[in-house]
Amino acid sequence: MNDRLRKLGTYPMVALEQHKLEMQTRGVRVFDFGAGDPIEPVAPAIRAALVDAVPTTSPYPRLAGRPDLRAAIAGYFRERFGVGLDAETEILPTMGSTEALFHLPQVLVQVPSEKDLVLYGEPADPVCETGALFAEAWTYPIPLGPENCYCADPETVPEAVLRRAAMVFLNSPHDPTGQVLPDSVFTAWVAAREEYGFTLVCDESQVDLYYGTQRPKSLLQFGRKGCLAVHTLSQRSAMAGYRSGFVAGCADTIAHYRQFRAAMGVTPQDFVQAASVVAWRDGAHVEVRRQLLGKKRELMLGLFKSLGLSVHATDAGMYLWVQVPLGSNGVDHAAHLREHGILVVPGTWFGARQDRYVRVALVPSLADCEAAVKAWPR
Repeated sequence: MNDRLRKLGTYPMVALEQHKLEMQTRGVRVFDFGAGDPIEPVAPAIRAALVDAVPTTSPYPRLAGRPDLRAAIAGYFRERFGVGLDAETEILPTMGSTEALFHLPQVLVQVPSEKDLVLYGEPADPVCETGALFAEAWTYPIPLGPENCYCADPETVPEAVLRRAAMVFLNSPHDPTGQVLPDSVFTAWVAAREEYGFTLVCDESQVDLYYGTQRPKSLLQFGRKGCLAVHTLSQRSAMAGYRSGFVAGCADTIAHYRQFRAAMGVTPQDFVQAASVVAWRDGAHVEVRRQLLGKKRELMLGLFKSLGLSVHATDAGMYLWVQVPLGSNGVDHAAHLREHGILVVPGTWFGARQDRYVRVALVPSLADCEAAVKAWPR
């Protein structure tokens, strides 16, 4: 076994499933605020498009994806961000976002070399570290916290680290905190990329889940050369099981990824791509989803306020980053909540310095959120 991977242990979401099974075995009613796994029905038009596209024969999907899907993504990007993308050269459909985030270090980082570092803000989705380790790259977690509003600023990173960087991962809105990167931070990272020559990748999986009037922006509104944006329908359209997303941006980098991607994975099934065309072209179902998530969010924020627990202030994302009571830590607090049927994720699953937090995913139905509020220990 690869020694560099041993220290990772069990993947957090696997451990979460084990906890859930144990709770169900005990006959406990489970309120699952753990994984960001949407339970709301997929919009009827999307489901119908998938069913209508199921073929009588089943050839391999094209590596570049369906032309109509790439055109739909280009249309979405133009309407949502005001950015024109070339559907032929600047868009590559993927099996969701995690696949791309995992693969990109293996494609873009040369080890050994003078540029063998992968940077990411911590707390972070574990895939940032895992993908880098599978590529045998070295990692540099940029510490994030309330003191920097969970925004990774290149000005705080040593110049020697930036010179050695092959890739930098950004995430906006941020998982687990929901923090949206301001224009100044995007601009600073694009300038740093131009100076030091690394690839800049922004995970924008939750960019359409916002609750105020300010819509989160895309990295590609600030730069294109050496820049990639990663999107998915998992949270935006509650299509997590469909495994459909895309990488967009720098044509040269996309071409490099496309060249080697066939050895790593495939494009989504053709019928999933057909459903994805409908999803990217329609914004109405996303607005319905935002309104429902907003109601859950307000309910849970009210609970934590009544308990005197601090929540990182944000107006985006499907997660709440909650500080645990004094005298406890995230692991112990999560275990305490499981005794009451409530499943949350300890902050340490997103980074070693995050032991004072738990992540709460706005996944249960509104009715179950109301029941969980009553079951939450005081």
